[in-house]
Amino acid sequence: MSAELHAPPRDALAVAREVFAIEAAAVAGLAQRIDASFRAAVDLIVACRGRIVVSGMGKSGHIARKVAATFASTGSAAFFVHPAEASHGDLGMVRADDLFLAFSNSGETAEVLAIVPAIKRLGARLIAVTGNPDSTLARLADVRLDAAVDKEACPHNLAPTASTTAQLALGDALAVAALTVKGFGPNDFARSHPGGSLGSQLLTRVGDIMRSGAAIPCVGPQASLREAVRENTAKRMGMVAIAGSDGLLAGIFTDGDLRRAVERNLDLDDTPVTGAMTAAPRTISPQALATEAVHLMEVHRITQLPVVLEGRLVGAVSLADLFQAKVV
Repeated sequence: MSAELHAPPRDALAVAREVFAIEAAAVAGLAQRIDASFRAAVDLIVACRGRIVVSGMGKSGHIARKVAATFASTGSAAFFVHPAEASHGDLGMVRADDLFLAFSNSGETAEVLAIVPAIKRLGARLIAVTGNPDSTLARLADVRLDAAVDKEACPHNLAPTASTTAQLALGDALAVAALTVKGFGPNDFARSHPGGSLGSQLLTRVGDIMRSGAAIPCVGPQASLREAVRENTAKRMGMVAIAGSDGLLAGIFTDGDLRRAVERNLDLDDTPVTGAMTAAPRTISPQALATEAVHLMEVHRITQLPVVLEGRLVGAVSLADLFQAKVV
């Protein structure tokens, strides 16, 4: 049995730190080598009138699937096709106006090379992401992107590790550069992510979650402090809006205003709420994104906002409402 098999095991933390260093160096190397080819690839992606078809075999295939998903979620129609399946019928999904993005570290992956002639005959453009600039795939591509790494993080320099990290980073860079050129913004992103917390944060508007109608804690300008306190207690929002019969917002009466009124020894029955309210409070429009309400509350250290439209009270929203809507 070789001496290598009897070598004492290395500390796991030390190994992990070495892996991080090798993979970080692989990504940093991409930044040093990026050139006009990257810009040309982005130009092809932005100009593509069809879909971006992403492919790769083995570990490169796993990276290709993720890159396709990233493109799809950032405004570029994209999907993954398995190169082996493509040779048996799935190539029918590729059209002349599509763009084919192939991942292969060696650039000599047989399953990928087998479908390149058919892609070229269709007239589809080909971008190759490979670690071998002299490979067959690189020579056949319209644009070649260099994803070479000095070594894998695997101690035997065999298992795809640093090379797949580099491929992933390069794919992400392509997607982000393309979305930037296209002007793909938060609202566009939200339309691609309607579910879960992203959808809640990016799509929800104040009008979707605000309290309206009888649920709004509200009294008229002639109401006494006691009436305002009762309304606040009944609606449990920590704020009462003061609005006239015309609906125009005059101010708000908060728990803080109540404490200050008590400190001033104001009579709860004889003092009108306008004598202790906060005039010209912060407000928000029902069309504003709910995330904007969160921002206002955080910046001004408040927990409630009256919702107004052309100066008229139409609703109220609290931090608790935003939590319940999963915006926060």
